[in-house]
Amino acid sequence: MTDARSTPRVTKRRARTRADLLAAAFAVFAAKGFGRVSIEEVCEAAGYSRGAFYSNFATLDELFFALYRERADLIAAQVAGALAQDGPGLDVPACVDRVTEVLLLDVDWLLVKTDFLVHAARDPNTARALLDHRARLREAVADRLRRAQGHTELPAVLGGANGAAHAVVAAYDGVTTQLLLDKDVPAARAWLKQLLTALLTDGSRTS
Repeated sequence: MTDARSTPRVTKRRARTRADLLAAAFAVFAAKGFGRVSIEEVCEAAGYSRGAFYSNFATLDELFFALYRERADLIAAQVAGALAQDGPGLDVPACVDRVTEVLLLDVDWLLVKTDFLVHAARDPNTARALLDHRARLREAVADRLRRAQGHTELPAVLGGANGAAHAVVAAYDGVTTQLLLDKDVPAARAWLKQLLTALLTDGSRTS
């Protein structure tokens, strides 16, 4: 007879193994690039066997997808949380400060995210996952801007909350491309803050 008390320990151990594999994969992917990494390298970095890998992931693509989804979901949740801290109105400079701190994580994440984007450009299933995440991120921004309507006016050129949300994500994409090249995180954070504030206020307010 199976001891039911052993089930939580097995589940917890497997969850730990999966988390270790994801953390190791993140470091290896950031250092070498997705297309240059083998399952053996991920296992070695995590300190596990191939058997441990295959008990959690069928392929390296599946692990890569899980890694991206985990990090992307966390960022979307953090952005939503940062946007929810004001009252009915929207203090744009303060909100931009909070969102900027969340969006600009680190260069390693941006390297992995860029690899995922390139992979998605060649794989329709991955592209759908990436588009879904970006839509949820934009919706988090648009929802907050819609709730501020009547209290905070957006520049008319943006075409409302949805257009403003697209502009915010596009600005982030542009600034982080530069960050990948010069690795200057403080400069990128400052530039993104200025750019988002200008976008959302017609440049009439700064900080």
